[in-house]
Amino acid sequence: MARCSHVLLKVDDLHQAVRDFRELGFVVDYASAEEKAKHAHIWFEDGPIVELLTTPPGAHRLKWPIEFAFGRGSGVRMTRWALANEGFCDVAVLIDEPDLTGPLKALRAEGIAAGRAVRWTRTKPDGAQTRFQFAYPRRDRLPFLVSPYDPPQYPPKVEHPNGAKSLRTVLIDVAAADRPAFDRITGDDPVFAVTEGVVTRVRAIELEGLSGPLDPALLHGAEIR
Repeated sequence: MARCSHVLLKVDDLHQAVRDFRELGFVVDYASAEEKAKHAHIWFEDGPIVELLTTPPGAHRLKWPIEFAFGRGSGVRMTRWALANEGFCDVAVLIDEPDLTGPLKALRAEGIAAGRAVRWTRTKPDGAQTRFQFAYPRRDRLPFLVSPYDPPQYPPKVEHPNGAKSLRTVLIDVAAADRPAFDRITGDDPVFAVTEGVVTRVRAIELEGLSGPLDPALLHGAEIR
């Protein structure tokens, strides 16, 4: 089964973005030790989450080293993230299998080219570790694949001061050429509200439970309804 895992929001300064989203009333957790973190998470008790990410200086020049480290298709995608303005830059789909090798083989058999499954370990700020896999389709605008976290990472209770309860909808444009592969990868997950677009991209997300509008000046290019 495939379902939306997280929406990626590219920001120029992760620490400033964390401060701003906390000011907006979100609980935001750094994914790793704060001083070196490149990712932070806005968790909900279940369902998709928002991942803030920043990219290292010069990352847009590292296409081939990235391809070597993270598999075919990763270099174009990650350099696109690095060159992008602030805002939503990608979306990940959770595959309910600990090993992505089988699902990737099935995609390739259907003509959807993809890189290899990358095994990853992340050390959280408290020193605990979580393991997972990810893999990138060669077409860099298609959603990428992730396996479940081991151990699971969803907090048992999340109370955002702004009232947000869940990420209800991902509004996404999908180019006609990408639509068959997009539907195969996402498994028709109803979280995705798809409209045809010139290029495949996340336009906005809708959150359940928000107590009021969010200040656009603090959203780092994201449209959150």
